[in-house]
Amino acid sequence: MVDDERWKARFRAARVSLPGWAKDAPHRSTYRSNVTGTWEIYAWDRATGERRQVTDRPNGTWMGGVDPTGEWIWWFADTDGDEFGVWMRQPFGGGPDETAIPGLEPAYPSGLARGSSGLTVVGRSTDDGHTLHLYRPGSAPEVLYHHTEDAHVGGLSRDETLIAIGHSEHGDSRHMALRVVRPDGSTVADLWDGEGKGVYSAGFSPVAADSRLLVGHERRGRPELLIWDPVAGTETELRVDLPGEIDADWYPDGSALLLSHSHEARDELYRYDLADGSLHRIDTPRGVIGGATARPDGTVEFAWTSAAEPPVIKSTAGTVVLTPEGPPAPPSVPVEDAWVPGPGGRIHALVSRPEGTGPYPTVFDIHGGPTAQDDDSFSPAAAAWVDHGFAVVRVNYRGSTGYGSAWRDAIEHRVGLTELEDIKAVRDWAVSSGLADPDRLVLAGASWGGFLTLLGLGTQPGDWTVGVAGVPVADYFAAYEDEMEGLKAFDRALFGGSPEEVPDRYRQSSPLTYVEQVQAPVLILAGENDPRCPIRQIDNYLARLAELGKPYEVYRYDAGHGSLVVEERLRQMEAEMTFARKHLGLL
Repeated sequence: MVDDERWKARFRAARVSLPGWAKDAPHRSTYRSNVTGTWEIYAWDRATGERRQVTDRPNGTWMGGVDPTGEWIWWFADTDGDEFGVWMRQPFGGGPDETAIPGLEPAYPSGLARGSSGLTVVGRSTDDGHTLHLYRPGSAPEVLYHHTEDAHVGGLSRDETLIAIGHSEHGDSRHMALRVVRPDGSTVADLWDGEGKGVYSAGFSPVAADSRLLVGHERRGRPELLIWDPVAGTETELRVDLPGEIDADWYPDGSALLLSHSHEARDELYRYDLADGSLHRIDTPRGVIGGATARPDGTVEFAWTSAAEPPVIKSTAGTVVLTPEGPPAPPSVPVEDAWVPGPGGRIHALVSRPEGTGPYPTVFDIHGGPTAQDDDSFSPAAAAWVDHGFAVVRVNYRGSTGYGSAWRDAIEHRVGLTELEDIKAVRDWAVSSGLADPDRLVLAGASWGGFLTLLGLGTQPGDWTVGVAGVPVADYFAAYEDEMEGLKAFDRALFGGSPEEVPDRYRQSSPLTYVEQVQAPVLILAGENDPRCPIRQIDNYLARLAELGKPYEVYRYDAGHGSLVVEERLRQMEAEMTFARKHLGLL
């Protein structure tokens, strides 16, 4: 008998994000929490211990933070999850909301950097392209940069004399370039490593009058780091002798970097001293670091989790930094690692196993992105399937991050079909090993995972018993027409052009192309205001299923690319499990 309240309690348990803090007032922090049942922005004064809710909107608020002075909290106001809106702000101590940058029309956000003087650089994306505006309090916003190709704010130096811009003027938004300019728009320097090798800003030094910029690069086939001084014209690559991938942020005094090391779906933290290149491991439990920040007192705060244990915000001082109200989420089972031979190399999969012995009904829960990965972190959704007797298999297919640049980029020009080759290899392993029941296999996922689900049901119809596709790309031609401009640029980079330029590639990768071959019943979940996987292209696919008499159900909800409302997410999870269990004869 399944404990219905136990799996729901994991979704309802209050959670908090890693707090951000004001550079000039480190005691003033902001964080996200779902304590009210909806994700909103909260303020925390560490000096007094006072916490208060900043935003309160029916569909929640995800983007927000405190400015360097600690005087203002900024948050992004969209409409019902459509991601199209303007920046608002509110005094840290409370008060009325006001438009943060008067004179700017609504747009999709593309980065934000604020200085202590009030100087602000804001990135915006519309159908006309990508624009970065410079705003000085009391003045009208000025256009700093504009291009039809994807661009975003990469950072503002501490003394507010340098601005980093990430751009893809070369036409490939998956491998971006960097430009540093002055506030008057004059170029200081450019950095690009050439075709197929991106460079990415990780922020200017936090020290005043210091022009060093921390940059991520992939010159040797994996994400690594360098320090670029665009004023002095110098580059210093940081050679870190660790397997896997490296990311970093600055310590507040600029003398060291806080390194995040990701390897085989788990993370570690290190301090890297810039003076001598020495590396010092920071003691953290085995699992995943969802974010980390070095505080002015030298301590490090980090969000930690594992598949078996819910998230917690910890400090290297040995304390729990921030505890949400209410009971904690019930734990789940640990994941097991599986390495499966595949057509492009070894595939890493994570397996969550229920009680008893196999073969089990099995859910292949396919991650989105595609530039993302599954890892050893807590998942209420995976735990819910396990509680209902399902094994859960998550596949870091080609296209995933965490396994080097070549693995990530292997899907280009053959989108979706390459990922599904890896998913099938793991599927066949799961069946042959006795883990998965071949007659009770669920292919499921959301966003890119939903796209792969629909594509897999059409191209591998004999391999799957049930499909559950959340907010998917279903008709790639219509999706391209309706999606936000930044995603159009992403698709052009993936496919090597637009649908008009390379129509055969889009047709080959569109789930609608294969809808006649679908055999498994499918549930599709769709957000009415989704700008990423818009509703019209999903309706096109549903109409074709109906014409063909294919078994399907649809779950529509009034939000965007997912929901920030806990009870809505619960209803979706219940719909997914009920649909799968019904068609597998498990109800």
